[in-house]
Parts: sequence; structure tokens; C-alpha cells
Amino acid sequence: MTSAGMALTFLVLLGLLLVVAPVSLGTANRLDRLHVRTDAAWAALEAALARRAVVTRAVAVLCDAPALRDAADRAERASRADREAAENELSGVLEDLDRSALAPELAAELSDAEQRVVLARRVHNDAVRDTLALRRWRLVRWLRLAGTAPTPAYFEIAEPLEDVPTQRVSARVVLVDAAGRVLLFEGFDPARPDEPFWFTVGGGVEHAEDLRAAAVREAFEETGLDLAPQELVGPVWKRRAVFSFDGLSYAAEEWFFVCRRDAADIDTSRFNEVERRTIRRHRWWSTEELRTTGDTVYPVQLADLLPGALGTWDGTTRSVR
Repeated sequence: MTSAGMALTFLVLLGLLLVVAPVSLGTANRLDRLHVRTDAAWAALEAALARRAVVTRAVAVLCDAPALRDAADRAERASRADREAAENELSGVLEDLDRSALAPELAAELSDAEQRVVLARRVHNDAVRDTLALRRWRLVRWLRLAGTAPTPAYFEIAEPLEDVPTQRVSARVVLVDAAGRVLLFEGFDPARPDEPFWFTVGGGVEHAEDLRAAAVREAFEETGLDLAPQELVGPVWKRRAVFSFDGLSYAAEEWFFVCRRDAADIDTSRFNEVERRTIRRHRWWSTEELRTTGDTVYPVQLADLLPGALGTWDGTTRSVR
């Protein structure tokens, strides 16, 4: 290369540096502020959850309800990884509480504590949403502007509703291709469209329907794949969760089967109206992609569980989150 060519290349690189450096610095500063905001929101949510536990224990003492007290203790002592499940368990116990028997002042204090949890959770998840959105920028990923800051995660806890949660049993299929990738759909709660999440194939079990038959039916309706019942291994996992969807509360019991199939074109033309309205897309995920994604995935342990599920099943159905 001639000296003139080298000089031109140097000037181009210098120009790029002068453009990229300020943008990178500004983005890094903004990302840092978002991480601080997320940390502060989590601290506020923890405080609201702690207050709910304290009020719940007071209610448990006056009502002589040891199950309620134990649920509050488990929620308060739970690790960060187990906190969602423990808090949702407490929410479920509180849903069954006869509040008409409480003194008006105590009932009002409990309701206030619950509403503060709702508000704190929404503020936290809003902060997580904004942080994850910026972390997904190519510039942030290429230049590793997030540094060593951990990827924030949504906190999914059912919001208290006046109605009793609807019991819902689901049969789900962990559909895996020859490369070990799992098929997931991305959907959202119509009440919170800015908080998308990924989930496996499957859906509700109909009245008197066998779990395996339900899994086969749901797989066909959602993917167009005609699976044979004997292709399904399991159920390998069982997941319990309390959540809200489109303003309604559900107590879910999900059973997971594993099925190996070569990657194929997925036909979603048989989606029902709700699925067409709330499912945005689908894709095949590798274990490594699941481990490194900032997206919300259910079950939350899928990245860790998937490799073991591809081996020989020992006949044990394990509880997962």
C-alpha cells in the first residue's frame, strides 16, 4: 500500500473512531444509569415483599393460620433464584384467605401491602424492560458495553385479583431437533404487551383428556407436526405457577414431554384467536443461546435442564420453575 493509501486509511479509521467513541460513551453511560435504576427498583420491590410478609404473619397469628405463616416465612427466606416461586405460593395462599373475618384495619393494611407489591413489581419490570432493550443493541453487544453487570430479569408474580385463580392443567412438548435445539414461541400478556416471553409448544388439557393425547393434539394445532404418542418421552418435568393473563388469574400445573424431531417448517395456521393475537413468532434455540439470552424464557431453568432431557429418561418427573 502506498503512503497516500495508508494515510487515507488512517484518516477513515480516525473518522470512524471520532464518531463511534462519543456514541459508545453516551450509550455506556445510559446503560449504567439503567442498571442503577434496575437495582434500585429491585430494592424497592424487596422492601414491598418484606412488608407483605410481615403483615401476612400478623394476619396468620390472629387467624390461627399456620400454613399462611409458613408461606410468608418461606417467601422471606427464599433465595433470589427461588423467590418468584415462593412469593407466588404466598399469593396463592392469600387468595384462599377469607378476608371478611379480618378486622377492617388489618384487611386494609393487607390490601395496601399487596398493592404496593403490585406497583413495585411494575416499576421493576419496566426498568428491566428498558435495560434489556438497550443491552440487545448490536453496539452494546459488540463492544461489551454492559461490562460485568448481570443481566436483569423480570419478576413474575401474579397480581391479587378479586376472583379465585382458575385451575389450569397443561400438556407441553419440549420439541427438539437433530441439532439439540428446542422450538419456542414468543408471546405476551395482552395486559403487558411490552413484556414478551418465550415458551414451549403446548396448551390446556381438555375435560377427561389424557396428558399425552393433549400434548399430541396441541403440538399438531400449534406446529402442524403430527406426532405419535409413543414419540413423547415423559412427562419429564412438572411446573406449578400462579400468573395473570389478560386480567385473569391462573394457578397452572404444566406437564412436559420431550420429543425429538428433525427441524421442519412450522405451520401455525391452526392457532386459535388468542394465539393469533398474542404469539409474535417462533424459532429454534440452542442450549448456548438459552444460556446467554436476555429474553424471558419459561421454564426459567430450560437452559440447564435441556441437555439432561436429551439423554435416557429414568422415569422420574422432576419439579421445575
